[in-house]
Amino acid sequence: MSDGLNTTFALLESTANEAAVGALLPILDSSHRVLREGALKVILARRTMTGHREVLRRLHTLDEPASRIVANQRGLLSPAIRDALLSEEQPLRANACYALVWFREYDLIPVLLKVLEDRDGPDADLAARTLVELIDLLDEELSAPAMSEIRRDPQLVRQYVVSALEQSVERFVKHKRREVVEALVLLSGRDSASLLNILRSPYHPAFLVLIDILSKSRHTAVIGLLLSFLDDARAPSGILSVVSKRIDLPFVQALLRKVGRQPSAAVAANLKRMDSLAWLRSGGAVLDSLDDRAQHAAVRTVMASGTSRSDALAMVEYLLLHGKKGGRRAAAQALEDLHGAQANALALKALEDPDAQVQAHVVVQLRRRGIPGALPRLVEMIDSPHALVRKAARQSLAEFNFARFLAAFDMLDEEVRRSTGMLVKKVDPETIPLLEAEMQSPVRTRRLRAIAVIRAIDAAAPLEAALIRLTGDEESAVRAEAAQALAVRPSRAGREALGELLTDPSPAVREAADKALHGQCDFARWKAAVSNPIH
Repeated sequence: MSDGLNTTFALLESTANEAAVGALLPILDSSHRVLREGALKVILARRTMTGHREVLRRLHTLDEPASRIVANQRGLLSPAIRDALLSEEQPLRANACYALVWFREYDLIPVLLKVLEDRDGPDADLAARTLVELIDLLDEELSAPAMSEIRRDPQLVRQYVVSALEQSVERFVKHKRREVVEALVLLSGRDSASLLNILRSPYHPAFLVLIDILSKSRHTAVIGLLLSFLDDARAPSGILSVVSKRIDLPFVQALLRKVGRQPSAAVAANLKRMDSLAWLRSGGAVLDSLDDRAQHAAVRTVMASGTSRSDALAMVEYLLLHGKKGGRRAAAQALEDLHGAQANALALKALEDPDAQVQAHVVVQLRRRGIPGALPRLVEMIDSPHALVRKAARQSLAEFNFARFLAAFDMLDEEVRRSTGMLVKKVDPETIPLLEAEMQSPVRTRRLRAIAVIRAIDAAAPLEAALIRLTGDEESAVRAEAAQALAVRPSRAGREALGELLTDPSPAVREAADKALHGQCDFARWKAAVSNPIH
């Protein structure tokens, strides 16, 4: 720009003569870019309503350089935008709405609402669309305050806008604009007095619109507001009804993220108030769309809810048979609270699951279910290749432990001793170590009983070294019984120990060793000898 033009524009900007604006306005439409931009800068700087109004009138025609000039001075245009919104000139109102969104003029939302509420006004729909765009922009800025373009605290702006929206919602019966209710939902928290008033008043003019928005909107803010009510011990029944009826995947996923692996006390209490969950009855459509973690949470959600046990069992069955690993694990665990023939059959099926944790969850349930053949099946599971399953099986057979068996041993007949003892040896990994300790007891009767247990449960092989030590026991009855116990497939060391007993001072010991070596033991005679030991 030449010095002459600079001087002229500087004079037009500084003069008090309002005629300067009139002189500048035609230049806004000049074919020369330098002149247009110079005039635009001066008009913006003079801050006159007439000049700013004309800038707004041309807003949709500005090229990129001119748009940048306006954007840099957008704060100066607020009074003109307010005036244009209320003008009778439709193109000007349209440009004012465009400017509202472009400049993010949230402070002018109350004026916009006035236009929107005029049901007979020609631009009510335009104002409604503008409101939706502005609220979406504000919501974005609230979600990422560090990136906000608002020139003051976004939360203060939100409070100001919410207040205006609440007042407009109270006039809903006059304007019936859904957009106002939706805007309030997007920006409000569950503590909004206006929202609570509507939710607790089914005859409120905006009640059905609000429920419809909460039921259908997939906007993150709407879903967040809806789910936040689950943390309220006095959540309105209308909210819980909406939560229970929504089946869209984004909402279900958000609900399950909120519930997580274990719902809070407040969330659990509200879930219990829901006697159904619509997404449960969508077949596997929703469940199949969930990831591992969400399927796990789905089980937690259903089991915490007030939904029927038949619906819960149907979901558990579906996930056990078709679910991902996390879903199957949670379903197997939840099966513990479900009873009946169908649940029992499902538990048996779950034992074939490839995942060890699924099997383990079911294993601990088998005996409590009273399923025929559960005991032999549990014994089989002790040989599982998975440590987790073996541990669960032993936990389920905890009463079959060596300490209890030993205490009752003398009262059991031979058949029970053997059958129970073999089970104890399989179930209790401490059987052999404890039995070996018992063989070292200073009490003769305990050592004799320990050897009798070894014979009853076929434990001579792992305890052969201890039995060999007992062939040198000071008590002849102990030496004789140790010899008989060694008769079962003795090793070379066992045979050598038996050979040494052939010269034992006690005839009963020599006879026992001889029969052990030659496999001619008569158990009845041996038992009589033990009952009347020769010392």
